Amino acid sequence: MKIVNKKASFNYEILESFEAGVVLTGAEVKSIKSGRANIGDAYVKVINNELWLVNADIPKYQFATDKNYDSARSKKLLINRDQLNKLESKMKQGNLTLIPVSLYTVRGMIKVEVGLAKGRKYHEKRDRDKERDLDRELHIENRKYVI
Repeated sequence: MKIVNKKASFNYEILESFEAGVVLTGAEVKSIKSGRANIGDAYVKVINNELWLVNADIPKYQFATDKNYDSARSKKLLINRDQLNKLESKMKQGNLTLIPVSLYTVRGMIKVEVGLAKGRKYHEKRDRDKERDLDRELHIENRKYVI
């Protein structure tokens, strides 16, 4: 099961990505494995020398009995201290942000692909759409002449 953040590739230019583990409860794991998670509005923040996944919405597992379940709670991400120090320095140097790109399972464990990204401006998004449309039209034209 892989849950992809489609807004990430549209709104940001992802320069570098890495894998991080997530601290979750049992009901959250079951919910993610059944494909019910939304990381479209989520972002990653450094708080007290720890990475936190903020604003990721994981709805309550339908068979869970937890009364005080909070679907939008912040989740701690697990990475090495060296990686965290490198990320913090790159973020400060280049005015970059951390965003979750995807959620997936590896040998039964939930992992998050976090991307070091630079925000795109409106005109960059528009130019990218124009290029994509031109490429699509060119591809269609070339298919007409292929036997």
